[in-house]
Amino acid sequence: NWDSVRTPHLFMGLLAAPDPGVFNWAGRTGAEPGRLLDQFRDLFYQDADPVPPLLLNREFLSDNVIRVLRDSYARCLDYGRPQITQMDLLIALFTAPNSIVAECFERIGVTAARLTELAVLAEQESSGV
Repeated sequence: NWDSVRTPHLFMGLLAAPDPGVFNWAGRTGAEPGRLLDQFRDLFYQDADPVPPLLLNREFLSDNVIRVLRDSYARCLDYGRPQITQMDLLIALFTAPNSIVAECFERIGVTAARLTELAVLAEQESSGV
């Protein structure tokens, strides 16, 4: 029931259909993706009248989502990949300035730097690097 896609929605999407890297990252944090997804759904649930579906256009994406997508794309190019991976998105979510996703973890004592470190390790292990 949100009027736009925001960074928590990106994160929940990664948890809803985790690739091996995201699944590995979740394990390193001591979390199970499905349970973490449920917790984020509870945090960001909005009780509102049903709204008609919106078309996916610039106005539908928050400024932070656009920034995360751009950072993810830059990261994928830095690593010589032809497309953005889930790990590019996950790492960009943790390294974005004023990340609400990282802030949620910081409330329970896990810093953005630690989340990023675990994500990079998970990415390396999942890709065999």
